[in-house]
Amino acid sequence: MQNLRLPKPSIFNFKESLWFLDRGYDDCLHEVSSTSVTKLLTFDQRDLLVRLSENEKDLKAEILLGEASASTEMEIKNYLTNWLDLDRDLQSLYRRVESFPLVGDLFQRYYGLRLIAIPDLFEALGWSIIGQQINLNFAYQLKRALVEKYGVSVTHEGMVYHRFPTPDRLAGLSVKALRALQYSRQKAEYLINLARLFIEARLSFGQMASMESTQDIIRELCKVRGVGEWTANYAVMKSLKRMDCITYGDIGLLNAIKNLKGLEEKPKRQMVEAFFKPFAGWESYVVFYLWRSLSPG
Repeated sequence: MQNLRLPKPSIFNFKESLWFLDRGYDDCLHEVSSTSVTKLLTFDQRDLLVRLSENEKDLKAEILLGEASASTEMEIKNYLTNWLDLDRDLQSLYRRVESFPLVGDLFQRYYGLRLIAIPDLFEALGWSIIGQQINLNFAYQLKRALVEKYGVSVTHEGMVYHRFPTPDRLAGLSVKALRALQYSRQKAEYLINLARLFIEARLSFGQMASMESTQDIIRELCKVRGVGEWTANYAVMKSLKRMDCITYGDIGLLNAIKNLKGLEEKPKRQMVEAFFKPFAGWESYVVFYLWRSLSPG
């Protein structure tokens, strides 16, 4: 069994990462225990099952299934570093929130939580489309149905591990095929259209990452059927790792701000913009900590 080591940043809490990855939802794309997370990854068309756990000085990535070359080992390290945002310096962010007691208290309560990514842009957009206008429990049910039917899976020690379907697996589907999985006609059309855009190279991570302005990326993504401001901000935050995203219209975000400020009603957009103004350049992290506050265990 191959073991890889990753350095831990100074502001980091692995248990917070595990809690956020679980939160009591049935996410079929990773398996979380009290001490580790196991995920199916693919590099150079080779499937590798990787388990990440914590030591006193570093993080340990065990390759449970598959064999990695030296170059693939580096790709795994890069993926995990990106996934858990391990290489970002959070010192200035933590210093900034100290001046704002409500948000500062939030960051102390969940100290060391880092923004957990969805590195694949197709998956990030697909997942955000799946979750539109439904509760999270049903969204995870829909995702599992899609992943089990059209994704890749491996079995290890009696446990099945899945990977999100690639665009080529979904691009040729009929709306009827997804309707059979309880998808609405509209969501089915959106997902199939999204997959075709990726297959035809009209949309890609590289194209979006090359844009200098986050707002330019969001405007471009909003041209895609089924992608609105919330979906675009979510995908840009989680996949492209831009730090200046606010998921406007997100019910969870509005409830978190309402709870934090003790409001009687959900805040309007103007109030949301005012709330985030002191944290310019770090809005994505503030959003992430607000989401964390909705699962207080």
